[in-house]
Amino acid sequence: MGGRAWYIAAFASWGLALFEYLLQVPANRVGYTQFNLSQLKIMQEVIALSVFVPFAVYYMGQPVKLDYLWAGCCLMGAVFFIFRA
Repeated sequence: MGGRAWYIAAFASWGLALFEYLLQVPANRVGYTQFNLSQLKIMQEVIALSVFVPFAVYYMGQPVKLDYLWAGCCLMGAVFFIFRA
C-alpha cells in the first residue's frame, strides 16, 4: 500500500469505520431501552473486534494467531459476566 495514494487508505479506513458505526448506532439506540450502559459497552467492543480482526487478516495480510482465539475467549467471558442475572 506504500505506493498508493493516501486517499485510498483514507477511504478504506473510513469505509470500515462506517460499517462498524452502522452496526453500533442502531444497536445502542434500541439497546439502551433494554440494556444498561456496561452491557452496551461490552457489545460495542465485541462488534468492533468482529469487524477489525477479519479486516486485519484478509485486507492487511496479518497472520492468524492463536492469540485471537484467546482474546475471543476473554471477550466471551466478559459477555457472560456482564449479561448474567
